[in-house]
Amino acid sequence: MYLPSDPNMLLSVVNTKLRDEYSSLDDLCDSLDIEKALLTEKLQSAGYKYNDSLNQFV
Repeated sequence: MYLPSDPNMLLSVVNTKLRDEYSSLDDLCDSLDIEKALLTEKLQSAGYKYNDSLNQFV
């Protein structure tokens, strides 16, 4: 799956998928074959952190 390189667009895509399709970040990464560390680093560099209880980046 194509993921946008722009952090804000990436945030939107990832949070939408977490809300609509996946119960956790691990499930999303496993299903889409995405390296969790790279994804979280990219979003953290833009000021976003994954919140387990909300199942989204905030």
